[in-house]
Amino acid sequence: QAQLVESGGGLVQAGGSLRLSCAASGRTFRGYAKGWFRQAPGKEREFVAAINWSGDITYYADSVKGRFTISRDNAENTVNLQMNSLKPEDTAVYYCAARGRGSYYYTTPTEYDYWGQGTQVTVSS
Repeated sequence: QAQLVESGGGLVQAGGSLRLSCAASGRTFRGYAKGWFRQAPGKEREFVAAINWSGDITYYADSVKGRFTISRDNAENTVNLQMNSLKPEDTAVYYCAARGRGSYYYTTPTEYDYWGQGTQVTVSS
């Protein structure tokens, strides 16, 4: 069964950094577009960053642009999210997602086919 598993979340002070990773198992996701989303308590799931299947096209939400970097390693079947200059408003559960068709990047949850279980990121002020 295809699975995505996030890791790397935790508690960090404002201004700090975290690196999230998403590992795939059960099938290859090398040709899939990937994305990161987050959901804070009482809020809808929101787009954070996306990357196309080959890794040469990326896209970011305005709120994280210049602070977060998405990357992928197709040989390792992983996608990463480097988060720098973290702010308290970045606190949320972060989810990775994969889409099995299309060659571009995608920014809405309904465009993705597979989801991880999420990892908590908490940024203290």
